[in-house]
Amino acid sequence: MSIPDGPGAFFTGIGDALYASVIEAGRWRFYLDGLVNTLIMAAIAAMVGVFIGLVLAVLKVSRQNLSPVKPKGLRGRAGRLFILLGGRFANLYTTVIRGTPVLVQLIILYFGVFGFAPREYSIFIAGFCFGVNSGAYVCEIIRAGIQSVDRGQTEAGRSLGLSSAATMRLIVLPQAAKNILPTIFNEFITLLKETSIAGYIALDDLTRSGEVIRSRVWTVTPLVVVGLIYLALVILLTWLQTLLERRLGASDRRL
Repeated sequence: MSIPDGPGAFFTGIGDALYASVIEAGRWRFYLDGLVNTLIMAAIAAMVGVFIGLVLAVLKVSRQNLSPVKPKGLRGRAGRLFILLGGRFANLYTTVIRGTPVLVQLIILYFGVFGFAPREYSIFIAGFCFGVNSGAYVCEIIRAGIQSVDRGQTEAGRSLGLSSAATMRLIVLPQAAKNILPTIFNEFITLLKETSIAGYIALDDLTRSGEVIRSRVWTVTPLVVVGLIYLALVILLTWLQTLLERRLGASDRRL
């Protein structure tokens, strides 16, 4: 029996490698389980990151816009002190988190802070850890978006009798959200890919699933499959971003 050569042999080799890496022994289930774990971690991290980033960004902006005139009442003084301390904490948080590697933070939080937690909660803990990291970057994104809104919008809200919190929530943040939408989606895409290091804490995410299969078939084809899955997810997120931007742009034109 002769061994085929030329382009036919090349494509035959690719087909055999894909069959061994995906179909044989039901290995596609490894990819599916890893993909589900990756999406769960990314979703948790995105929610935690947005929450942390929003709170820290508001504290930072409030501290920067704090009036130099000290209030006389106890409640006003307490609020001023909270904003001052909160703004300093926000600055410290973003400096420390952005200045240290996400892998180091993941290992410290997972094995140090949450080392007592049962194994079945690992995926939620990992998602929270990634969210803690993402929160520092989301904070700066939202802060820049808030500061991009014309100050006259805030003054108009206050002149209508709205409180500072109501003005921020009803007028400033909705406008800032439109400005930061592309950057926020880019952060989500980065966050999705960052979860690929979850294998360092023995979590069966998508990348670790590919590594397990690679150790059995002895080719890099499983990692190529993993890369293609990540690429498909990024393309999907980019499409959703474009669709949302078009809808927001259409609503602005109607106004």
